[in-house]
Formats: sequence, C-alpha cells, structure tokens
Amino acid sequence: MSRSDGSENGHVSKKAKLDKGLHAVHSVCLVLDYGSQYTQLIARRVRENNVYSLLLPGDADMDRIKDANPRAIILSGGPNSVHIEGAPRVPAGFFEYCQSKQIPVLGICYGMQLMVQQLGGIVHQAADGGEYGRMVIRASGGSQLYAYDSSEHGVPKESVWMSHGDSIDKLPEGFQPVATSEQGVIVAIENQAQRYYGLQYHPEVKHTDRGMDTLKHFLFGIAELKADWKLENILEEELEKLRRQVGPQDHVICALSGGVDSTVAATLVHKILGDRLHCVFVDNGLLRYKEGERVMETFQKQLHLPVTRIDDSKRMLALLKGKTDPEEKRKTIGGGFIDVFRGFAITLKSKHGIKPKFLVQGTLYPDVIESCPPPGSGQKHSHTIKSHHNVGGLPKDLDFTLIEPLRELFKDEVRALGRLPQLNVPEAFISRHPFPGPGLAVRVLGDVTEGDALDVLRHVDEVYVQTIRDYDLYDKIWQAFAVFLPVR
Repeated sequence: MSRSDGSENGHVSKKAKLDKGLHAVHSVCLVLDYGSQYTQLIARRVRENNVYSLLLPGDADMDRIKDANPRAIILSGGPNSVHIEGAPRVPAGFFEYCQSKQIPVLGICYGMQLMVQQLGGIVHQAADGGEYGRMVIRASGGSQLYAYDSSEHGVPKESVWMSHGDSIDKLPEGFQPVATSEQGVIVAIENQAQRYYGLQYHPEVKHTDRGMDTLKHFLFGIAELKADWKLENILEEELEKLRRQVGPQDHVICALSGGVDSTVAATLVHKILGDRLHCVFVDNGLLRYKEGERVMETFQKQLHLPVTRIDDSKRMLALLKGKTDPEEKRKTIGGGFIDVFRGFAITLKSKHGIKPKFLVQGTLYPDVIESCPPPGSGQKHSHTIKSHHNVGGLPKDLDFTLIEPLRELFKDEVRALGRLPQLNVPEAFISRHPFPGPGLAVRVLGDVTEGDALDVLRHVDEVYVQTIRDYDLYDKIWQAFAVFLPVR
C-alpha cells in the first residue's frame, strides 16, 4: 500500500495514492491480501521473477484496483472461512472488471475458496478436519496451470504445502478440477475461458516442490507479463523522480540510522543533490554498544556523506519514562525524531539561510504494509503487525515533504540496489542485520528507563553478536539479537 501524501490518525491512509508512474511503465501483478501469513512472501516471489507486485487490502474498492492497472491478480490465503457471515469478499464488480480487461486471476487457499463461493460454487467445512502440512497431489492432463510440466506419464505429481479447513463441494459453471490430493480433495481448479485459476495449497513456500514453477507459469505462460522490474531500471526511475521533485535550490534532510535502508536511501539521494543533502544521525539513547561512534566512523571513512550527529538521549529517555506498551514507545520515538529534524532545520535556517523542505527516510515496502490498520473489523484481514516509527509513528503536522525512494522495495531488493556499481554502498552496511528504528526500546520489555536494563542489554547484545561473528555465522543469519526480559 503506497503512500505519498502523509498519514491519517497516525496510520497510513487506506485511501493513500498509488504511484501511478510505476503502474504505467511496468507490468503489474496485484496481490489482494486476505490475511495470510504468507501474503508478503507471495509479493516477493512475484518480484523474484522481475515482475512488479503491488499489495492492497482485500477490501480495496474498485477505484483503487483500477488505478493499479493490473495485468494479473492474485487473491491471497487467509484465516477465514468463506461460508461464515462477515467473511471478507472481493469488491462488487471485481470479476466483471477482470473479464472486461481479460485479467487472469489466481486464487490461493482462501482466495480459491472465495472465487468458488462468489462465482456460484459451494464451499463447506471439511468433514475430516481439512488438510495440513506436506501432501502429495496429482494433476490431470490438459491443464493450463500445469502446462509447464512434461511428466513422463502425463500425470504430474508433486509434494505441496497444505493449510485448509474447508473444501469445495461444487464448482461454479465453467470450472474444472485439474489436481487432487491423495485423499481425493480438489486442490487446483481452472476456468480457461474466463482465465480464472485456483490452488488450495501454497505455491509460494519452499515446502511446495514446484511452487515457483507454477507461479512463474501463471505470470508468463498465462498472464504473459513482461519481466521488466529490474534494479537498474528502478534506480534510474527513482533518480529521475528526485530530479522532478526537488528544485535546483531546495535542500533536504536525511534521517540516517546507519542501517542498510537509510544508508542506501542517502547514497541514492546524494547522487542528485550533493551538498544540498544534510544527513542527521540521532543518538536517542537507544543505540547498541558504541553504535554511535562506529556508525559515524564508517560514514566518514567509507561513504564520505555529510553527517551531523545529534545527542537527543536525555530528552528521549525522559519521554519514554513509564511507557511499557511497544506501540506507544514506537509512536513516541517517531514523534521525537521529527522534533529533532525540525530543530535541525531551524538551525540550518539561522546559520545558512537555508530551510530544508524535504525529509528523506529509508522506508521499505514491508514498513508500510505492517503499519496499515486492518480494513473493516474483527478478523477480516491482516492486522497491524506494528506501527513503524517512520510510518505509523509520524505526527500529522510533519512540516516536511517526505522522500522515500525505497518505499516500493523489500529488504533483499534494497541490498541488491545498494550493491549496484552506480551506488557502490560498502558491504559493511549492506550486510548489517536489521535493527529497529526505535532501537533497544522494543528489545527491552517494559519501561526502558527502569534500572540498568539498557546497559545490560547493550553488553549482552555485544557479546552475543560478536560471538556469532567469531564463529563466522553472522552473514549466514538473517537477524540475531538479545532481548531484555523483566524477569526477577
């Protein structure tokens, strides 16, 4: 869910504007989210095939879907049952729109059941409790979904990952079953004439042997999308966007944390703005052991970026005193960061007659997705995972126009972007483990100002991470860290 126009009630607006520039120049695979734990993974798998994926909530209205200009649509799985009152649905007119534009639709798990139910089929709770875990399926001959499979006996067989408590009793008119489990349950369907397809299992997970083959075939063999989402093109598009957005006399502040996201964002923006970019590294009292000194040294020796370090630790810890709820901590810290940037902007104005109009952040696509409030109510869709300090934690009266060049990217895409010769971000930054923007505030359970929790955590974390490095494990692990538990 893209945002370019601020936030609503501290959250990303459900009506946030989409980046139509991306949709105009790239083949778009739209993923509608119905609450599956694997929804982000579906979007990432699509991008791994060099196709731009866009994630929208399952109850997005038709205007938002049309604005996305999709060439293919995937309906995600979810924890709901379609036959329960209040279960999420696709918006009115969705299938009619897909037919008018000849857009192929792939329903996965709940998405398949939703398609069956809304097109006139019948879905009931499975009598035997459903199917879960790894199972073997067999596909029938003549299927478009499995056309890539040239099995020796003409009956493709593979092991897949199941997770469903409902099953199909009756298919809608025009649909055919094209794969069944060993228990005889329908696990794949298609309507070739209308270009509707369904999978009862998860092709996006590695537990499914040929899941990526199936997704790839849907994207290119069925939807005939172009593999035009490439990092070199993305970089040039973001640079050109910056040239249009920032005037020749404008100055920009960059929130620099020392992590890979903000470092890549700063390096990208610096290519266009040069000394009109003013990077700010804030020590909010929540950094790791000697983090400030190490980060500043690396910035100066390896990146040569103009960075100002500001010590805001006393004020921030005072603001956090007594706060124990993680969401409240995140929002307090997000607002605190903005206060620092406002103060820095005033200082620049008084010293140099320059008032920065823009603020650069290393916001990623998962930050936006995870910070969004759930559409509707109850258990309809994905719930807010957490309000990221640079999304859900931002105040409404921001005073800056945000520049977020990485907003459409996942973490692995950002790392690959930073490694491009045009940016050449040092590997010391690229390979750093993710560290939360709110810092150790969310790794101390409870009040961070009580006792010596922060100091203890800093030392424990340093020993732990250094031990991982000593055993040559750091680069083999996605993320490792210590947590302070308020246990007596």
